[in-house]
Amino acid sequence: MSVANLSIVSTGLVTSVGFTAAASCAAIRAKVSNPTQTHFKSNGSEPIMGHQVFLDRAWTGRLKLAKMAALAIEDCLVNIPRGKWPQIPAFICVAERDRPGRFVGLDDHLLHEIEAALDINLSEQSIVIPHGRTSFGIALAWARTLLEEETVPAVLVAAADSLLAWPTLKAYLPMDRLLTKENSNGFMPGEGATAVLLDANADDERLRVIGLGYGMEPAAIGTELPLRADGLTTAIKNALTDAECELHELDFRITDLSGEQYYFKEAALALGRIVRVHKEEFDVWHPAECIGEVGAVAGLAALVLADSACRKGYAPGLGILCHAAIDSGERAAAVLRYGSG
Repeated sequence: MSVANLSIVSTGLVTSVGFTAAASCAAIRAKVSNPTQTHFKSNGSEPIMGHQVFLDRAWTGRLKLAKMAALAIEDCLVNIPRGKWPQIPAFICVAERDRPGRFVGLDDHLLHEIEAALDINLSEQSIVIPHGRTSFGIALAWARTLLEEETVPAVLVAAADSLLAWPTLKAYLPMDRLLTKENSNGFMPGEGATAVLLDANADDERLRVIGLGYGMEPAAIGTELPLRADGLTTAIKNALTDAECELHELDFRITDLSGEQYYFKEAALALGRIVRVHKEEFDVWHPAECIGEVGAVAGLAALVLADSACRKGYAPGLGILCHAAIDSGERAAAVLRYGSG
């Protein structure tokens, strides 16, 4: 079985601009943004703005992550009989273990809390993947392995995260990492959840994951080493090799870029080191401008947006590069192609 047969069946996405993939993607396409004042204050005593998800109850912390994840999973699996859900392994992407303010107990309890919110038991093969924004790449690789072994009919990759917690914001404020009136070089925190159902059917009307790659950046953000984008360059090159294609054969990018100059510079450097054939246009989409910095949700959100854009015909082309990065230096990239194009 070929990696080309790792294809997207359906998606779910819960954000500050929509509670379903259809609603969120439509809002992102229209450049709709919905930041609101949080009850947290910046150093200048101004309220910190954030992309908050307002549920029917004021859930907080890990429980809110479980509720958002359950909504995204239900959106994704709406056409799958509930009796079949326990047969589908679920890989749940969450914040990296060293991220400031990470909710306690994610690795041990979140999966069970999602099951409780869904009122259903997930497959015993279900696990939590704690690698933040790069979790999506690891989850896709594991999904590919399971599907190639033909041990399961499908795999669910989901994510839930929130940076709207005071321990997290309190850590990022003195680093000048947050977007405030006093600092333009920062991100606006957000939260949300997403889910993608994958199977091994080579369908011409599906978005397929055809290449995956990883890298490690030695000059991670906050270090004094010169940034050469070694990690992201390696990740993208590996994904292209896996996909057996060249960068100029792709049409656009969807990334986790959320406002910090470091990551924009890294993406530009990596692109400059890889491109060998001139392209008139190679647009970059960054959903964070509409939904904020959503941590582990960002990588999968790129896949959901790519799927919607291709299915509805507003994508600039059928070949897509997605990439993501976390502060510790991990980098992940994926090459996508819609149908046989």
